[in-house]
Amino acid sequence: MKATLKKIIVGSPVEIMARKLHAVASGYRFEDSSTYWEDRYKNKGNSGAGSYGRLAIFKADILNVYVEDNNISTVIEYGSGDGHQLTLANYPEYLGFDVAHTAIDICRDLFANNTTRTFAHYDDYNGEKADLTLSLDVIYHLVEDSVFEHYMARLFDSAIKHVIIYSSNSTDKDMLKGHGSEHVRHRCFTDWISQNRPDWQLTQEIPNPYPYSKDDHDNTSLADFFIFRKIQ
Repeated sequence: MKATLKKIIVGSPVEIMARKLHAVASGYRFEDSSTYWEDRYKNKGNSGAGSYGRLAIFKADILNVYVEDNNISTVIEYGSGDGHQLTLANYPEYLGFDVAHTAIDICRDLFANNTTRTFAHYDDYNGEKADLTLSLDVIYHLVEDSVFEHYMARLFDSAIKHVIIYSSNSTDKDMLKGHGSEHVRHRCFTDWISQNRPDWQLTQEIPNPYPYSKDDHDNTSLADFFIFRKIQ
């Protein structure tokens, strides 16, 4: 994985220029997605609005019901962040991976007394599998193509039967207008799944009840739920 986290900025020339201009204007030089999140947590930042408030509650309600209804015993999440979303979760056994060492330390402290919650760095993945794997508000933060490809492959290959993704799923410039920065790159990730993991079927889409509004970044989102099941 280390090789995929090299300090590059990819995308179309327009996307690259937009990120550079944003970085100059803000006084921050974007290097790569993993460094961005490490720096963000080191500077006392959090996982973002999607992990707090009504969006977090909505996500937890969907996930907890799914885990119970499908008799899920084990869950792996790629992008565990600061752990706030996880405080709302009812998972029997959970393993969270993240690219930021600081985030992992935060989670280990937060769940120090909960033996059902385990955390590790993304690079330390060792072939673990779970009934369900999760990607919540992560895919549109994977700005490098190589990181996106590796992440998607691991997300599906480590799932025994279920994958749940909560993300935007479009490159429509009009829809995405006003929602982007150097650490955001929206993708139509279902195209990747169709082309690369045809043995997985999209069984349900659940729109989030708080669609994105540029006037309310903290309580709205472009992300929706996409639920996949492995074809037997």
